[in-house]
Amino acid sequence: MRDLKLVYQAVNKDAAEKALDDLESKWGEDYPIVIKSWRDNWDRLTAYFQYSQHIRRIIYTTNTVEGYHRQLRKITKDKGVFTSDTALEKLVYLAFTRIRRKWTQPVQNWGQTAQQLAILFPDRFRIIS
Repeated sequence: MRDLKLVYQAVNKDAAEKALDDLESKWGEDYPIVIKSWRDNWDRLTAYFQYSQHIRRIIYTTNTVEGYHRQLRKITKDKGVFTSDTALEKLVYLAFTRIRRKWTQPVQNWGQTAQQLAILFPDRFRIIS
């Protein structure tokens, strides 16, 4: 995993390609399918290099999403059946409001990252002042 991180945490696409070559020379015989998968999907896997390092960190860091899903599963797993879709929506909404109150850790460099996202995606991301 340490060697794979060198690929997706590289400073740019060229450095990532060099890290993938190093990964293949070190692990290619043990994990040929993994290396082949990365090679076959290289353009899609490296599309995030068009963004700044701060935005890339948000893209490949999934801890927040995983934590949110874990907390939702904890609430919904005890329910066998929901009487309607609306009942499920209400439960998820109430869970979200409770989970959101616990999120006190700001995203690192969020001000700069938010500005970059607003420039790149003006129709989908607005900074509310």
